[in-house]
Amino acid sequence: MTLSSLGRVDTADTNYTSNPNPPSRSRSSSCDTLSRPTGPSLGIQSHALLSPDVQPSPAAQQELSGRASANSSAMNTPNPSRSASPFPQFYSSTHSSASDTDSDEPLSPLLLDTYAPHSRNGPPRWWRMRQRQGRGRPFVRVSRIVFRHPFFPKHPSTIVLSLLFFSLLALSITFLLIHLLNPDKEPLPWRAYCTVPEASTDPPPRNAHPTFLNISTVASSPPMPPFPPENFDSLPPAGVLVGVFSMDSSSERRMLIRSSWASHPRSRNGAGDGDNGAGTSRTVVRFIMGQPRKTWERRVRVEMEEFNDIVILPAAENMNSGKTHAFFTWAATMAWVPPLYFDTKIPPPTLSYSKDSSPMLSIAPHDPVYARQDRQSASSLPQDWVRPDFIVKVDDDSFVMLAELEARLRIALHDQRTDIHQDNGSTSGSSGREVPLLSVEPARDPLIYWGYLVKQRFMAGEMYALSWSLVDWVSKEPAVKGLVNGAEDKQTAKWMRLHPRAAQVRWVAERCWIYDHPRSGTVYSHGFLFPSEADRVRQGVRDFFDRQPIQPTDQTTTTPSWYDRDWNAPAEWSRSTVSTFGTRYVLPLPNLTIPQSIEALVEGSDMSGLYEGSLWSAEDAWQLREGRKKKYNGQRLGGTVVVHFIKKHMWFLETVLALLGGDEETEYEMQRRIREGSRQARGTTLSRIVRHRAIGLD
Repeated sequence: MTLSSLGRVDTADTNYTSNPNPPSRSRSSSCDTLSRPTGPSLGIQSHALLSPDVQPSPAAQQELSGRASANSSAMNTPNPSRSASPFPQFYSSTHSSASDTDSDEPLSPLLLDTYAPHSRNGPPRWWRMRQRQGRGRPFVRVSRIVFRHPFFPKHPSTIVLSLLFFSLLALSITFLLIHLLNPDKEPLPWRAYCTVPEASTDPPPRNAHPTFLNISTVASSPPMPPFPPENFDSLPPAGVLVGVFSMDSSSERRMLIRSSWASHPRSRNGAGDGDNGAGTSRTVVRFIMGQPRKTWERRVRVEMEEFNDIVILPAAENMNSGKTHAFFTWAATMAWVPPLYFDTKIPPPTLSYSKDSSPMLSIAPHDPVYARQDRQSASSLPQDWVRPDFIVKVDDDSFVMLAELEARLRIALHDQRTDIHQDNGSTSGSSGREVPLLSVEPARDPLIYWGYLVKQRFMAGEMYALSWSLVDWVSKEPAVKGLVNGAEDKQTAKWMRLHPRAAQVRWVAERCWIYDHPRSGTVYSHGFLFPSEADRVRQGVRDFFDRQPIQPTDQTTTTPSWYDRDWNAPAEWSRSTVSTFGTRYVLPLPNLTIPQSIEALVEGSDMSGLYEGSLWSAEDAWQLREGRKKKYNGQRLGGTVVVHFIKKHMWFLETVLALLGGDEETEYEMQRRIREGSRQARGTTLSRIVRHRAIGLD
């Protein structure tokens, strides 16, 4: 006899039956009862259900005996809240609470899962789970429609091809959006920038068209004035603090800057024999950082102790979330530069901050020679440092020629012109155009915003300078503090327009001698530029107009009709012999030596014009290269100010070799000079012989 034929285990709380016909329920006044099937099994009790053939396990016997004793005690104890029905409690329709004995009683392993009691305070768990699963049915329904569609790929090969197709589609859409949102789609006419002087320093209007150069302005513009002006060396040097924005992890780039443009004589003294550092005697370089991370904190502290040139701002490290404003706020109270250590023909101007001073601060290894000598002097105490005339913000991916930067800022400091033409105090230059002389004493503190003007909107963030009065105002103006988040170079331009004397702020733009590295391939990039090539560029732009036919549009004007058809600058003015916009740079010839590859990065050099199959070899182009003296036309100043977008250390080292390296005179130039000198000497000797013979004949 098996358990399936036993019928029912009848206890106070459990019911087990093998009858295929479920019992029917009938409601009575006291409790719910079930109509039981008739038969001989009706009177069988729980202890008589087990036949001798099927014996329960000892654990089951112990459990059955325990439950029987508990049920007997429960039935003997009067409980008015409990139903008198011997059937399980979940059959009852009454809402009376069970006793403690029932709630703590463990379930029998013989009970089915469907008879597990549920909470009486809400629907059963399986119903709640079903409701939660039903909430995602629309997604499941749509997924089924998609997956069962006849065009949905099911074979592995079609699945791979579909994934490849959608990946290419996503990439195409991404690049399309990048192209549409990128404002720089064509290379800039940098050759025209080096030809046309800046006509005005007035703030550009807010509605100014971003195209700030067309061929009509180039055709009608005067020639570029000589640089620097004739009385430049008579002016006192400007005090300049250069703040290089850096990060805690950029220690290697900081070391490259310290050992190159921050201290190199050709950067501080200029080309040729230089000026022994007189021009940059008041120019200092400091690295500006936010709070370093914990893993870099000790390393930065050690570096500060070694070089004394790091400033840590009281702000978290960031780029466009207030670091620039925090830098100017620090500079308004903590920026100091060396004083003027020597006299000049023109005395320095008397400004509102001229009397501010502070004892000499710690000296950095790359500080001016005059400051270090003053610190080491045992005969007298070091002179107090004074407020700078300019605060310069520089990115650490920029390469700065300090002498060129100071020269531009010195001219801007003393030049009080409102236009390039001036009737008072001018002298005739070599080009026949009057070059304005610089005023000696400004009437009030100058308001100067200097840098590379981008589309008449703002000065580019790789480097720009603010005069001291603007820095002091920026640090105190409450309206500026609400405009610190966003692209920092654009935000700075907004600050300048909020100034109470915004109409008097001079926007001094420099677009010829600020450019990106030749390898960058941006719209601002071309080869390393020197004054000799700039002269050839200007001549080429002028020759462009001579080649254009003059066809008047009517009888009253002589303007060529070609100007009316195309106001944009021709592509010839954007051409570079080194780099191509949007194209990765490749050496003109393989197997070039390191010096030859650097010469190939120089704009207009013979090395940059080589190609496979050219008549000239790399050795020929190297022999005919220009020395530094010829590149600078024998002048000390007038060349590159900043090279930007130096993203790799190798690019940085290439810039060092291109702008700070090289011989003043090449072997070919030296031999040519000797030959010309010998020719002149022979000519002089022959003229003397002829003269003596003529005298003897007389």
